[in-house]
Amino acid sequence: MKGVIFDFNGTLFFDNPKHVMAWSKISEMIRGRGISSEELHTKCNGVTNKKIIEYLFNGSCTQREAEAYSQMKEKLYREYCQADTETFHLVKGAEAYFNALKEKGIPFTIASASIKENIDFFVKSFHLDQWINPEMIVYDDGSYEDKVAMYQQAAKNIAVPLKDCMIFEDAISGIQCAYTAGCRNIVIVDSSGKANELRHLPGVVNEIQDFEHLV
Repeated sequence: MKGVIFDFNGTLFFDNPKHVMAWSKISEMIRGRGISSEELHTKCNGVTNKKIIEYLFNGSCTQREAEAYSQMKEKLYREYCQADTETFHLVKGAEAYFNALKEKGIPFTIASASIKENIDFFVKSFHLDQWINPEMIVYDDGSYEDKVAMYQQAAKNIAVPLKDCMIFEDAISGIQCAYTAGCRNIVIVDSSGKANELRHLPGVVNEIQDFEHLV
C-alpha cells in the first residue's frame, strides 16, 4: 500500500440516517412518498445527486430541477447533522489513523459523491485540513460521470497508481467503481450492517467497523 483514498459518507462519518431523512423530504416533494433506508443503500449511496434525482423522477429531469433539488437536499442534510450533536463526529479511530498515515509518509485523500458545499462543511466542522489539503479532495463538481472517474482523479492527486492504493468504502456502487477504476485493495467500512452483501465483491480484501484497531 503506497496511498489511501477514503470515501466519506458512511465511511469516515456515519450519517446514513441523515441522508434518509433529507432524501425522504425531497422524495415526498417529487413523487409523493419518502425513501427507505434500503432504497437509499441500493439505489443512492455512492451515486451523484443528479442520478438520484433522475431516479426519483423515474428517468429524467432538467438540469435546473436537478440543481435545485440537490441544493435543497444538502441544506436539509447539513441541518440534520448539526442538530444531532451526539453523532456529529468522525468515525472512531479515524483521526488517529490519519496521524499514523502522515507519520509513515503515506499520502491520502478523500473521494466523495458529496457536493462542494458539503465538503466545505465537513472540512470546517471536522478540521480535515489538519491532515488533507482541501484542494486534493475529489467531490461532485458536475464534471464526473461516476465514482470511477473520481477515484482515478483522487489517485492522480496523491500521485499513486490505483493498483497501489487502498480504498475505504461502504456502498455497493462505490466498491464496484473502485474496482472498475483499478483498485484491488478495497476495505469495507460496515456502517450499514451490509457486510454480508459486500465482502464477496471483487477487490474487497477486508472489512472493519471503525478505524480504531488499524492504528
